[in-house]
Amino acid sequence: MTGAYPVLHVGSFGSEGPVRSTRPWARTFRGTPASVPEARRLVAELLAGCPAREVLMTCVSELCANAIEHTNSGNGGVFIVEVDLPRPGVARIAVTDEGGPSLPAAGSGDLMAEGGRGLAMVAACTNRWGYADAHPGRIVWAESCWPVLVPAPDQDTSREPSRPPRLRFPRSSPPPPDDCPPGPAA
Repeated sequence: MTGAYPVLHVGSFGSEGPVRSTRPWARTFRGTPASVPEARRLVAELLAGCPAREVLMTCVSELCANAIEHTNSGNGGVFIVEVDLPRPGVARIAVTDEGGPSLPAAGSGDLMAEGGRGLAMVAACTNRWGYADAHPGRIVWAESCWPVLVPAPDQDTSREPSRPPRLRFPRSSPPPPDDCPPGPAA
């Protein structure tokens, strides 16, 4: 069983240079509240300079807290945080937990409610999020997108030297094109 929440993507995907990782970076954490700031620091370090850094730092805090609070990860278990750059202009974080009785669902966002706002916040500030079964647990993920430069169709890029994959981002991104659809409604 999987769940995904559709969104409109921001602009085209492409870049001036490769930012694709060869695979996601991953780290295992103990299922304790003290691990949440450690996971946040991991995301901050790996996404230094990324336009989506702050959003994904906030989201990983929420997803880790949920893994501790609502799954067996918080009962002496562990959770895994992954950070990936699946394509230019996209950064993704994922938290794999040890499973629990309920499925992840965005709450109503009721500010007076005692809980249930975390995944609503993740849904509101990312381009898309979802979950997938990872027996015996679950992977909950979030992606943020930003516009990147793409070469013109007639531009010859074959003579440019290839660069090794790297995890660096431009300090700022160009504005989206005028015909770019808006992001998801909150």
